[in-house]
Amino acid sequence: MHDAFASAVERWGVEGVPANPRGWLISAGRFKAIDAMRRRARFDASLGELAERLNTQVDDPAGRDDEGIDDDRLRLIFTCCHPALPAEARVALTLREVCGLTTEEIASAFLVTPPTIAQRIVRAKSKIKAAGIPYQVPGRADLAERLETVLYVIYLVFNEGYSASSGEMLTRADLSGEAIRLGRLLVELLPEAEGVGLLGLMLLQESRRGARTSAAGEVVLLEDQDRSVWNREQIGEGLALVERALSTQRFGAYTVQAAIAAVHAQAGSAAATDWGQIAALYDVLLRVEGSPVVELNRAVAVAMRDGAAAGLALVDAILARGELGEYHYAHAARADLCRRLGKNAEARASYERALGLARQEPERRFLRQRIVELTV
Repeated sequence: MHDAFASAVERWGVEGVPANPRGWLISAGRFKAIDAMRRRARFDASLGELAERLNTQVDDPAGRDDEGIDDDRLRLIFTCCHPALPAEARVALTLREVCGLTTEEIASAFLVTPPTIAQRIVRAKSKIKAAGIPYQVPGRADLAERLETVLYVIYLVFNEGYSASSGEMLTRADLSGEAIRLGRLLVELLPEAEGVGLLGLMLLQESRRGARTSAAGEVVLLEDQDRSVWNREQIGEGLALVERALSTQRFGAYTVQAAIAAVHAQAGSAAATDWGQIAALYDVLLRVEGSPVVELNRAVAVAMRDGAAAGLALVDAILARGELGEYHYAHAARADLCRRLGKNAEARASYERALGLARQEPERRFLRQRIVELTV
């Protein structure tokens, strides 16, 4: 914690005090401890080799760290993302044990219950023990096979920072900032298209953070945000990364999402947003990596392009399948479309359903306000 406070003195003076100072300090202290333990272990293990090198004064390149991962936290992520574990289990284990997310936060990311995540983590640990899977950093030749999982871990950490699953604050700057830092390191280590695309996506999304809440901490919708507050430096860097990733022709879901964020970033106003292009990009995203959440986002884009009725039909079809029945954003989206169509009773019912599922206080206040507006 001493190191965490020292880091806070250095960084907060430049970056500002995070939204959740206590959480930032706890997270920083945890990672500082992990870093210190790993440095100490490496130091102890290398004393003999160091003495030999000093004795001979020969710089032996073969003795260097061949995996090339300079950051201890990134090392731990690669270590935990072992391909012998099921994909969802290795992601859950890494998020819990390395990134410090709670079981509830991980469950929210996967749209499952906390006990389900807890079981995955327990099974992953049991398999590690039973199969004798070593906790060791993979060599450079083995990094590529773990890249997809590592990217997903960083993506989920950023998402929790961009929109906290619960609590008093809309965002957690400590998590989104750390995800971006890890994304930068990863692009330096393995400059693959999807890593570049993910970094671009995170920067473009993070560029709006200052405009997403009011001075009182209330939610400000994208259409109502003061775009002069958006971070133009992050937007410029993000757009360049998106262009770089798209130029490879080997991009995937993260790059397509980044392209969608780029359309928003380049719109001078909400009215100038090219919803036709966004809807078309969601069509591409569905083909690359279809999911009910992507379908929901596409439905909202279609509503903006073709009208609320078209979007509502798509949202109702998604909810009818039952896959997003416990996802409060789905009910909030339906409520908004009903509100736009003048279906106030349906809108109120959907807002109340969303309120019953939401666990983040700024969102809950927003939903309550919408209900009040429809009741008046």
